[in-house]
Amino acid sequence: MTESTPVDWELARTLAYRAGRDAAGGAEEIPLATADGRTLAEPLRALTDLPAFPTSSIDGWAVRGAGPWRPVGRVLAGGTPPPLTADGECVEIATGAMVPDNATALIRIEDSVTAADGRVSGEPRAIPDWRLPGEEAHRGEELFPAGAAVDPAVIGVAATCGYETLAVRSAPRAALLVFGDELLTSGPPGAGRVRDSLGPQVPGWLRRYGATVESVHGPVKDTLTAHLDAIRAALDTADLVCTTGGTMHGPVDHLHPALTELGAEYIVNTVAVRPGFPMLLARVPGPDGRPRFLAGLPGNPQSAVIALVTLVAPLLAGLQGRELPALPSVTAGAEVAGRGGFTHLALAALDASGRTATPAGHVGSAMLRGLANSHGFVVVRPGTQAAAGDTVPFLPLPLMPGERP
Repeated sequence: MTESTPVDWELARTLAYRAGRDAAGGAEEIPLATADGRTLAEPLRALTDLPAFPTSSIDGWAVRGAGPWRPVGRVLAGGTPPPLTADGECVEIATGAMVPDNATALIRIEDSVTAADGRVSGEPRAIPDWRLPGEEAHRGEELFPAGAAVDPAVIGVAATCGYETLAVRSAPRAALLVFGDELLTSGPPGAGRVRDSLGPQVPGWLRRYGATVESVHGPVKDTLTAHLDAIRAALDTADLVCTTGGTMHGPVDHLHPALTELGAEYIVNTVAVRPGFPMLLARVPGPDGRPRFLAGLPGNPQSAVIALVTLVAPLLAGLQGRELPALPSVTAGAEVAGRGGFTHLALAALDASGRTATPAGHVGSAMLRGLANSHGFVVVRPGTQAAAGDTVPFLPLPLMPGERP
């Protein structure tokens, strides 16, 4: 097989995303407590007005008409009070309690005086101290659209509305296969062998992009038979199989022949990006007629992560019915070189404001130290370079499910 023409980086992301959207899974109802990190399969709408009834924001008195007022009872949170029946009446009221019908004002306890005869005097504040029904949302109002990521705040809103379960997209199932006879799975590197760093780290990235990791297997022997056996076994349980290494056409690179044997269709075969261009994404026929996917990540660790952010992240967004986020813009804190006709993804750390990105050190494709000290990648498009002070796109590394930037 000959080398294919590398696909433009932005187009590669789009193709991966479209492939995921076309194969997005169905919906399932799950308890609120387990929904963090999932994706809404349908809009979340208010089941009632929020608040559902007029609610006191203070401890004090609910009064009717002009004062002084004669106390006729007490209202605590969780109760349904009788209406105030006449001007000059009041009830003691607690924060969160339902305001009785016919109340004309609330007076804070610290703004009131109780006379010897028990009557209450005081002045209400200019801004009413109660929350009115529908102040936060009206019944039937869409609070979050289908495709929204569920985080603890969304779960809190759903609970406030009265939901016990949420309809969410099925979580994509992923598996990881690590290729390479030269890899060690324990101990320090030496004697021509290197420690596998992708087997321990890739599952964490996959989970941050919303996948559940079904299995991690490797190192897989550098034979075509071993590759085929491992890929077939992983496809039995996974919607997406990620492999590491073997994406070129060297003497022990068996991934492309394995894909041919499996009847796979390339969605992307190499990407015009540095580092990491020998990446791929393929659609593999499934026994049930539903396609599975295989993402071939280069063996060099930083290149593998760039393949994850380029192809796997958009694919998983599509599989979950999410939108592909637009890239934010930042200010380049230093010059970032271009890579000719390739997009350059340059590891960078954000300052405290999150607005300036400074390129990291130790960023060779086989290095991970720069990655560990970065928040994402400055994106330098083909045929350009970035000078200090330029506004540039920024591709952030993923957060934990439900974590806000």
